[in-house]
Amino acid sequence: MSGHRAWREVVIAAAALPVVITLAVMAFAWPAGRTSPRDVPVGIVGTGPASQHAVEGLTRAKPGAFDFHLYPDRRSARSAIKNRDVYGAFVISGHGITVLKATAAGPSVAQLLTDVGQQLADKATLQIARQKAAEEKAVEEKAAEHKASEHGAAGAHSPAKADKRAAAQQGATDAGSPAKVLVTAVDVVPVAAADPRGAVFSSAVFPLTVCGIMIGAFVTMARGLARPRHRVLTLLVACAVAALGVYLVAQGFLEALPHHHVATWAILSLDLLAVSATAAGLIRLLGPTGLGLSAALMVFVGNAFSGATSAPEMLPKSVDHIGQWLPPGAGASLLRDTTYFDGNAGDGHLAVLVLWSVIGLTAVMFGHWVIREPREARGATNPATGSGTLLPALPESGAAVPMPRHAHARRHDGDD
Repeated sequence: MSGHRAWREVVIAAAALPVVITLAVMAFAWPAGRTSPRDVPVGIVGTGPASQHAVEGLTRAKPGAFDFHLYPDRRSARSAIKNRDVYGAFVISGHGITVLKATAAGPSVAQLLTDVGQQLADKATLQIARQKAAEEKAVEEKAAEHKASEHGAAGAHSPAKADKRAAAQQGATDAGSPAKVLVTAVDVVPVAAADPRGAVFSSAVFPLTVCGIMIGAFVTMARGLARPRHRVLTLLVACAVAALGVYLVAQGFLEALPHHHVATWAILSLDLLAVSATAAGLIRLLGPTGLGLSAALMVFVGNAFSGATSAPEMLPKSVDHIGQWLPPGAGASLLRDTTYFDGNAGDGHLAVLVLWSVIGLTAVMFGHWVIREPREARGATNPATGSGTLLPALPESGAAVPMPRHAHARRHDGDD
């Protein structure tokens, strides 16, 4: 038996574990390697020809990259950005292009919009240059016609004709220096000044998943927490205290979460609770297998597909939807919405976190009802009391029967 067990462990170490590690690396590397805009909500201010040409040009250059929303003026576009309806907007006029962006919604998306605005400006400049070149060519052709007509008349050099030739040459010189379309970027909702690239934000969000699993594993396996209600209470307290510590580091020390302090702490607590309660519930139902399952689900899928470093719309479509239905993705999005956008567009993410928390806490509270029957079945078939088991010899008549010290103590299995 020991030989078979050793070979089985060798097979697990040589085959199963490398497959798991490969899948884990792929879960993180694949979304990062396929990061590109996919139906990113973007606003276009105005319905004039310039705006229509911009939409058509972006649609041809980047098919499926943007989901355009038209707004009548700049004020409505800024309001849409603050309400999380769009990530940014382009204000296109004859003098230049203004990019309204929100770095707090995602630094990578904000940079993308700035680059796209510069591309639009370059195309507009090139179009103006071509138009000027066409006008210059027309002036030159007209001047050549005048010169040919005047060449037939001998000695015809009146001052009026000389002025016309000078005006034509001046027009050609002006056409040779086309105007350049300038780009202006306006950050409607900027990120914290101490965290201009959003690195502290993402670095603070990712460890929450691992910490939540640690809390759930400890609470479930702690021998002193015998009753389910004790486990639930400990989960609530531990998540709230841990979230306070995270907030003190992220804001008190690094100043990366500058707004809505109490609400931000509450979201951090709920994020931890959703992960830890799920882990505790799975461990309660499945034992050590539940710990591995919760780690795979929350870390290798939830963290990798969360979009916390960029934006959900920058990930592949399937990854986008899966990530936002798991606590790491929903928690990161809700934290961003709460900290910088007054909670706008955060209802769906809040519902996801509450749902996972309720399911996990329910499994912690009532999971023993599910596993009690297998326990009782194992106790009924205990070989110590089954048929064929040798019983100890009965003592002789009159002999004292030794009793265990706690023979009459009721066994407590840890469940209410």
